[in-house]
Amino acid sequence: MNYSFGTDEYIYFILDKYSKTLIKIAFSYMKNTADAEDIVQEVYISLMRRGSGFESDEHEKAWLIRVTINKCKNRLKSAWYHKSVPLDEEISYLPEEESEVLSEVLSLPAKYRSVIHLFYYENYSIQEISEILRKSTGTIGTWLSRGRKLLKTKLEGGFEI
Repeated sequence: MNYSFGTDEYIYFILDKYSKTLIKIAFSYMKNTADAEDIVQEVYISLMRRGSGFESDEHEKAWLIRVTINKCKNRLKSAWYHKSVPLDEEISYLPEEESEVLSEVLSLPAKYRSVIHLFYYENYSIQEISEILRKSTGTIGTWLSRGRKLLKTKLEGGFEI
């Protein structure tokens, strides 16, 4: 469907189309469902305030992801966030193996975590990730490689008693 930018129908369409993706990305940074949902709500407010449409669906999605990541980073840097008490997030709805992998992905440094999420969960190419994160393809490839190695180390050897 082709909705006019800024109409209620457009906003509902975008909500339906991208909410799950944006919440997953925000969760990968915030490690908390409530904070992730707050971030996505802020992203949609930014979208409604945006004065013009997008060149393409890809540009639209990239803009939403970029704004989501920026809002997460800003929230994580804020003094308010550092004074709040985090709640442990339950991921018991996942099978044990997936829960273990997700926990380890979430424990990675942010740059590796976001690249791994975009590559494996959102199926973006290294080129597309470099455009979204505004980094060179070489940097993204390096972060992906290092993130994989860290994740492999954590999953293979990090659970010895």
